[in-house]
Amino acid sequence: MADARPTIFVVDDDASVRDAISNLLEAVGLRAKLFASTEEFWKAPRPNGPSCLVLDVRLPGVSGLEFQEQLAKANLSIPIIFITAHGDVPMTSRAMKAGAIEFLMKPFQKEDLLAAVHHGLDRDRIRREEQAEVSILQSRVEQLTSREREVMDLVVTGLINKQIGAQLGLSEVTVKIHRSRVMQKMEAASLADLVRMSDKLKPRPRR
Repeated sequence: MADARPTIFVVDDDASVRDAISNLLEAVGLRAKLFASTEEFWKAPRPNGPSCLVLDVRLPGVSGLEFQEQLAKANLSIPIIFITAHGDVPMTSRAMKAGAIEFLMKPFQKEDLLAAVHHGLDRDRIRREEQAEVSILQSRVEQLTSREREVMDLVVTGLINKQIGAQLGLSEVTVKIHRSRVMQKMEAASLADLVRMSDKLKPRPRR
């Protein structure tokens, strides 16, 4: 069975910082996985549950900001909380524009880190739920014939059966039959429901 418990990954080359964060997280019932470098993080297996990454900016080898870019290129979505003792405005701006959820200066308040962690876990949990829903919708779409997909694409734009028939060269009765099959296969309760499903299936920009 997949392990769906939340996990906070901590990447910092300072062992004392890793231990302090681990103790804080575990004190409130959260699980921490500790790494001294980004290379260790890459090699480690990741549990299949909500997660976020507490990442030091200055690391030996690949920096935290560079690692953020690598994760994006690898299409690995994980909320990032940056921590650093040597931050500045350009660095913070770069991290936040790239999608980081928080940028904390050491020494940071425990409450600030915990708030950021919970925010990150909530965001990742929502992302996972959305991905699961999209996966289900995609499996339903795959059950549609090519003609039914064409009809669905036009139905969700608000066209009526007569207009769809004119565009596809079909009779209004035939369009009505295809439309009914689309609604059944997609398990849509209404046109509004089908429109929502279609919108969910559209590619989303990375957050």
